[in-house]
Amino acid sequence: QVRLVESGGGLVQAGGSLRLSCAASGSIFSINAMAWYRQNPGKQRELVATIITSGAITNYADSVKGRFTISRDNAKNTVYLQMNSLKPEDTAVYYCNANIRTLSLRRDDYWGQGTQVTVSS
Repeated sequence: QVRLVESGGGLVQAGGSLRLSCAASGSIFSINAMAWYRQNPGKQRELVATIITSGAITNYADSVKGRFTISRDNAKNTVYLQMNSLKPEDTAVYYCNANIRTLSLRRDDYWGQGTQVTVSS
């Protein structure tokens, strides 16, 4: 039993900042990687940023490079997305994803419920 809970979304003006959090809990043996995705109505869910647990290697979508930073607190099984210089096109529902090996040693991807980020002009 694993769940991811996101928080930190909201309404912000263009140029502002938000920090999203996602905490994983449950029967977790290890977390191999965590990521943030986003999705708007009528569009496919797109990958925003990833972080690999081993070595904390990060990757970003070109559209957010230099503005967003993904980080994690391994002790808390939590991943963050610091979003600076927000643009209206960043508006979306943001979803947390984690690749987790459970205590039963099954490896699967898990998703949070999503948190709305709205950036006004």
